[in-house]
Amino acid sequence: MPAVQWSETYELGVPEMDATHREFIALLNAVVDAQDEEVLDALDAFIDHTVEHFAREDRWMTETHFPPLHCHTTEHANVLGVMREVRVMVADGKTEIGRVLAREMGPWFDLHASTMDSALASWLRAQPADAAPAAAERAAA
Repeated sequence: MPAVQWSETYELGVPEMDATHREFIALLNAVVDAQDEEVLDALDAFIDHTVEHFAREDRWMTETHFPPLHCHTTEHANVLGVMREVRVMVADGKTEIGRVLAREMGPWFDLHASTMDSALASWLRAQPADAAPAAAERAAA
């Protein structure tokens, strides 16, 4: 049973953000569904994705001078910190804590996407068509 089901409410109108969020949900659910011997690999894939996901959003915020930049980037850093702490526990054989993290990421993502990411998406859509870097990445999508 997935921890998070993709919903149209997660569509924020920035194609690369929406695609990244779909992948985030798929990887989150893969951790929940993993067999004990697969949890660490699934968690590593989820963490790797999340590092890139957050770095991309952080870059967009920095380069477009997103006003609540520090609040959003701090939340990203805190979530990654927890993920890395959980990874240590999973590597130590406590596989269920990896699934707990993934299940708890569901409600976090729901709130984060509907507030912080929604505000970022709105900001990015309002930028001039030639604004870097978001425009270049949007054009490539």
